[in-house]
Amino acid sequence: MKKKIINIAVIAHVDAGKSTLVDAFLQQSGVFRENQEVAEQVMDSNDLERERGITIYSKNCSVMHNDIKINIVDTPGHADFSSEVERIMKTVDTVILLVDSIEGPMPQTRFVLQKSLEMGLKPILLINKIDKKNHRAEEVVDMVFDLFVELNANDEQLDFPILYGIAKQGIVQYELDEENGDIVPLFDTIVKHVNPYPDRDGEDLQMQVSTLAYDDYIGRLGIGRVTAGTIREGQTVSVAKHDGSVEKQKISNIYVYEGLKRTQVKEAFSGDVVVVSGISNISIGDTVCSENKVIPMETIKIEEPTMSMNFLINTSPFAGLSGKYVTTRHLKARLEKELEVNVGLKVETLEGALDGYKVSGRGELHLSILLENMRREGYEVSVSRPEVILKKIDGVVMEPIERVIVNVPEMYSGSVISKLNLRKGVMSSMMPDGNYVKIEYMVPTRGLLGYRTELINDSRGEGTIVRIFDHYEKFKGEIPQRVNGVLISNDQGEAIAYSLNNLESRGILFINPGEKVYEGMIIGMNSRGEDITVNPCKAKKQSNTRSSAADDAVKLSPPRIMTLEAALEFINDDELVEITPDSIRLRKRYLSEIERRKYANKLKTTN
Repeated sequence: MKKKIINIAVIAHVDAGKSTLVDAFLQQSGVFRENQEVAEQVMDSNDLERERGITIYSKNCSVMHNDIKINIVDTPGHADFSSEVERIMKTVDTVILLVDSIEGPMPQTRFVLQKSLEMGLKPILLINKIDKKNHRAEEVVDMVFDLFVELNANDEQLDFPILYGIAKQGIVQYELDEENGDIVPLFDTIVKHVNPYPDRDGEDLQMQVSTLAYDDYIGRLGIGRVTAGTIREGQTVSVAKHDGSVEKQKISNIYVYEGLKRTQVKEAFSGDVVVVSGISNISIGDTVCSENKVIPMETIKIEEPTMSMNFLINTSPFAGLSGKYVTTRHLKARLEKELEVNVGLKVETLEGALDGYKVSGRGELHLSILLENMRREGYEVSVSRPEVILKKIDGVVMEPIERVIVNVPEMYSGSVISKLNLRKGVMSSMMPDGNYVKIEYMVPTRGLLGYRTELINDSRGEGTIVRIFDHYEKFKGEIPQRVNGVLISNDQGEAIAYSLNNLESRGILFINPGEKVYEGMIIGMNSRGEDITVNPCKAKKQSNTRSSAADDAVKLSPPRIMTLEAALEFINDDELVEITPDSIRLRKRYLSEIERRKYANKLKTTN
């Protein structure tokens, strides 16, 4: 017997508790055995997702509530993956809008809510983390209502159900002051608020691909909702492509979601979310139709990349020491594999002397996730400073502008305002938030490259920044790069504590004693504006008569260890980040001082 089906997506700003809420759905619907050990954020199965505490890839699962099958999509919360959220909206019947009871609506909340309203969906509001002492749940409800009005929600959408919860404890309740011990009110609200998908099994087949997956044995997989008709294993179908062409293909296998598992079935019905294999070049936006009745659905627009980096072969003296894949051929094969599922990515071969590829994506995080995955797989690669992709609209050069919200202690607000003004930002608002100040700006994406690191330094690690693309504006002219120069090693060998101790007065070091360095490697940041070459391998001369006790007493400040994102933000145009399985190093593009001088002179003559 066919099940009644409701498809829902959980949407929110990053870190609002989406994945934790899905955990509670699965726990309380009997997906797991009573004695089964289950990891937190069970849907975040990727190592990077667990480490960073964010959802990178959207995932599907399903639960049963009475006689209704509820398909759930856990969506990414970060702005770099916003196009994925947009596509998912097309496959669901409603969304659960999760909002933190302290933070309230954030920039990404605005984006995901706007998309769901545009799709005509009627959201369910869930105010999360009401167990926090300083929560302001009632005020946050008012803020969300104002946001609905601002985003032109219709009367039906404005009449949204409001629930309160503690996702971590699997608790949802109708009222703020009532007590409850489970998530049942949310299940009941979904069923009451949304009608099950209508029975359209007898109509001609329509299934639009909204997400891709890849299996090493089966190949590319298409994921989407069966809008109409019934889809069967072994069925010959017509696939309507985005360019208007139609291809005849055969469905090999069909899978549906049962709990966390993909279960193979012989057929699937209208309303269900399915995974299909066998269609060789299936792509996002393709419509799978009946063989003799082609009814294409509206094309899904793939968001254009906003940022690019050059992925280059690693040419440092340490190349090949820790990585398995180091050649152009390896790099090309890996990027082609990524293109199978990562539709927001664009790869172009670099021309001229550079041996590598220009890779464009939707932001720093989008590209750094790819680099981190490659590093863990055993690849070595050098990458250039991220570049923002500019657009020409009616002959005018335009650039992306981001909405930025910075939260800092009041005493550091002056520095934030000064820095963002220098980066061509325009302040939208400034509001006190307890002992902190919430500052909202519109800033060119170019101006935000490297700013996160500066904010951490300026606010002694207490400041936070949230950003999301907002619109395009006319190019705003040159923006100053990093003001500090760097300390560059002029020798190859092991860094010695004696030498590093002498260099500490020059700036902030990036390396520890005993660390291997090479000529042209960046080992620290100069406290002044110019680059200087130094020798971190210089040992104390034997003739020096200092006591051994004095040698042992050398105390170095802890170095600044660069994460991948921090390194990409830090470098200038003449610098690279060397990424290998066991290290992240910074280096000059030209390793010898003579080559760097030649390059600098060439720039002077061309300018």
